[in-house]
Parts: sequence; structure tokens; C-alpha cells
Amino acid sequence: MSGERPRVLVFGGKVLGDHPIAHLLGESFDVDVVASSDEAIEALKGKPYHGVFADVGDFLPLERAIVSEKASVVLNTIGEGVCIVDATGRCNWSNKKMTTYPGEVFEQVRRICGQALQLFGSAQTGASGAATKTNSKKFTFGVEDRYFEMICSPVTDDRGQAVQVVAVVWDATSGKRLQRKIDAIDASGRELAKLDSEAIADLLPPQRLKLLQDKIIKYSKDLMHFDHFAIRLLDKRSNKLELVIAEGLPPEALEIDLYAQADGNGISGYVAATGRSYICHDTEKDPRYVLGLEHSKSSLTVPLMLFDEVVGVYNIESEKIGTFNEDDRQFAEIFGRYVALALNILDLLVVERYTISGQISDSVYQEMSSPINDIVHECGRLKEAHLGDEALHTSLDKIISDVEQVREALDNVKAGPNAVIGSQAVQQQQGDSLLSGKRVLVADDEANIRDTIQSVLAKHGCEVEVAKDGYEACNHLESQAFDLVISDIKMPYRNGYEIYAAAQRAREGLPVILMTGFGYDPNHSIVRASQEGLSTVLFKPFKVDQLMDEIRKTLTQDRTPAGE
Repeated sequence: MSGERPRVLVFGGKVLGDHPIAHLLGESFDVDVVASSDEAIEALKGKPYHGVFADVGDFLPLERAIVSEKASVVLNTIGEGVCIVDATGRCNWSNKKMTTYPGEVFEQVRRICGQALQLFGSAQTGASGAATKTNSKKFTFGVEDRYFEMICSPVTDDRGQAVQVVAVVWDATSGKRLQRKIDAIDASGRELAKLDSEAIADLLPPQRLKLLQDKIIKYSKDLMHFDHFAIRLLDKRSNKLELVIAEGLPPEALEIDLYAQADGNGISGYVAATGRSYICHDTEKDPRYVLGLEHSKSSLTVPLMLFDEVVGVYNIESEKIGTFNEDDRQFAEIFGRYVALALNILDLLVVERYTISGQISDSVYQEMSSPINDIVHECGRLKEAHLGDEALHTSLDKIISDVEQVREALDNVKAGPNAVIGSQAVQQQQGDSLLSGKRVLVADDEANIRDTIQSVLAKHGCEVEVAKDGYEACNHLESQAFDLVISDIKMPYRNGYEIYAAAQRAREGLPVILMTGFGYDPNHSIVRASQEGLSTVLFKPFKVDQLMDEIRKTLTQDRTPAGE
């Protein structure tokens, strides 16, 4: 140190008694003189020295005392309990940490040390009688609701016999509970992702998603202890984070449009864009935070990862500051992977149904076309062969008529989701008081569907407005009053849920019927709308009678006229 003389320690004994060493050293150094090993150790503990002067006979004991003191400092400083137990079960020495453990823990340690000593004794010699090396052994035990781990190592005498055991003991409760939580999340996640084919075989896609949603909410609450959360899936076409499941959050928080962009789209947008989890310890001080829980003070948002790709986000809110820590982040990330996997499996099932249904329709049409043509041709030949047989002609005409109905049905099936079956047979209706004068909005990007439903409803006395996409439908809802909305789920610019939400903003309780091809619902509009009151979904292709039955049922449930 600048401006200070070096400091030395002089240990008494002969050096101090026979030679004026302290006096001589004092001319060049700051000198401290001690007369015993204990004083020397205390001095060395309190000050830094550049050197120590001692008689040769005194130096070795001093060195040993210093080493022993340093070892004691180390053993009393480490976070684990350390003790030495002999063959009688008596503890010969323990560090300070060991003395802080409850008596029950100390008794367990002594008991296990006794068992370890027996193990070490039996392992001293192998089958040939030669001495063998004895390794340390690890033990685990519990006391009430706490868990401990310990490592026992043998202390051997000159003959190589284990006479004492050195035990290192630590509290493993936190790690044990952490592992149990991870195991529980893993078990629930596997249950979440397991979609039993037999159990869901008879369920429609929205019912399957509702089943999955109920599981996610249950595990989020019971296992994760998350009461306020939202799950959004990423629409790759628009880069928008579509809300799929929400629990305990206000409507205004769910209506915010968020995109997978690092800036300007809240924490969810940042997480979706970067793939990095985000803990917001204080919502009032975090510039990324946007509206969530009404009294939210902190939040945790993790990406939903599938095959190392972000497919959505899982956002959890809390009414307390600093609720979430790194353990919560880790748990949510693990759980989030299972959520992503389960949603992906469900999407695959829906797409499979959509694809296979179309393939089956084409196959059936191709297989049936030739036999149908053969039947019609054969009936015509028989009529020509029996020109005077009126009874036979009547029967053959009936067969031809029936076959033509089959051909028409096949044509409708082949058209798939772009058809309303049986619309040609609808006649002009008179006196239908339930439908007459009702204003209906029909939204579908398929012109055939729009025009067919408009024609059918007009024949029943309805006033029909059509929209070719979601944007146009929402504009109509903002500017006009309707008694009923019929909308496709998958359209440009706005999906089925967004149209449902716009309808409810226009008039709370406004009846809405959603349509989808073979149950295909890429934005999960059905489940989202069902949470808020949607009761009717039609799966294309559907029969016109089915459409009218659902319309009558829906209007009967809500008899409030448009504009009131």
C-alpha cells in the first residue's frame, strides 16, 4: 500500500528472548509481537502481514495451527453440514451448519453413519482377501416435510480399517420439490397431449377443442396455480396472434390485436417474435406491457414452441408485484411445449378430417357415376323394348327419378363445402311469421354459398344482405341492424370469431350461426365464440332443411327485433 511500511509478525520464544530481532526489524517494518500460537492466529486473522519470524522449533506448530484454523474456517463457512461419527455412533466433531439442523436430522445422520461404517468394514477386503478401495456412499432421507441428502466417506486407521465416518449433509428439499413439480408437469402434459382416438371419435372438431381447452384450464389452475392467462396462436399468413383460450381476463384485454413483432405489440408480440420468455416484475414500470388483467401488477409470457418453432404464446397475469421467478418461467415453458403439441395434434386431426372427407367424396362420386349411368341407360332400353307396357314404364320412370336424385345428391357431395344440399327444391313460402321480414346478414367468400342462402331465405320472406369477406361483413354490422348473422369461419380479412365479436358489439345477444367446411377451424373461432354464447355451428355441406331448422331454433331463442 502506498505510503505504508511493510508489516511483519514476530512470534516470541527464543527469538524474542535471546536476540533483539523485533528491535532490528522495527527500523524497516511495522512489527507486531506475539507470545503464543493462539495470539499469532488471532493476529493473522485480523491483519495482512508481509512476513512471519519465528524460531525453527516454534514454526512447525504454528504452521499446523494456521492450517487447522483455516480448515476450520472453511468447514464452518460452507453451506453443508459436516460431522465425524465413530463406531459407537458418537459424533466427535461437527461444523456450525450441522448444529443448526433439528435433532431429528442429527439422529438420522448418526444412524446412517453407523450403517455406512458397517458397509465400509465389509468392503475392506475382496474375495481374495486383498485390500480394496472403499468409495464414498450417498444416502437420502426425509424428516417431516423436508428432504436431506448426505455423502459418507470412511476414515481408516494404519491397518486400513474404517474407524470413523465423515458425513457431509445438505437440505435437498427445494431441489426435491422442484423435481416433483417438473414430474407433475410432465405427467399432466403427456395427459394433455394424449387424444384418445376412441374417446374423441364421435366428437366434432369444436367439441374436441373444447375438451382440450378444459384440460388446459384445469392444469393451468390446479397444477401451475395460474388463474389469469391467455393462449394465443400465431397465424403465419397475417403474423397475428389469434386468441384461442382465455381465463380470468377482461374482454377489453382480449380484443387487442397483437402481432408477432418485437416492438409496438406488447410483451406477447415480443415473445412471439424473439422466441424468448419474458418476466415482467412490475407492469407499471415496464414499457412493453399492454392492457391485461384489470389490476395486473406482474406477468409471465412464454413462447409455445413446436419443433423449435414459435407457434404462439402463453401469457399469465398476476395481481401482485414480482409474482413470477425463474422457476415459474421454467415450469411455464415446459407446460407450454405440451400445450403447443396438443393443439398441433388437434389441428392435424381437423385437417385430416377436412382432407379425407374431400377425398372420400371424390372417390364415392367416381365409383358411383358409372353404375348410375348404367342404370339410367338400362331403364331407357327396357322402356323402348316394352313400348306398350304402361305399368312397366311407370316403374322404370320411378327408378330413373330415384336414380337422378341419387345423382343430384352425389353432385352435392362432390361439391363438398361449397354447396347447400337441396336448395333447388325450396319453393316460395307464404305466411312464415317467424322468418318474414327478418333482416339477415350472410357472409361467405364463396359466391355459390352466399347466393344459395340468400335465395333460400328470400323465398321464406327474409331481407338478406350479403358480404364477400370479413371486412365487408363487419362494416355492414356497424352500419345496419340485423336479426341474424350467418357467417363462414374462414374468410379473408376477418375470421368467424371476429365477425361474431362484431355482431355482439352491434347488439348484445344478436344470434350468430357459423359455418365451416368439414369442421375446419384454423383460428379456433368456434371455441372462442362458444365461450361467449355461440350455440350453433353448421358443417358444410349441409342440407337446406338443416339450415332452416337451425335458423328457426336460433331465432326462437332470441326474439328481440333488430334495432331495439
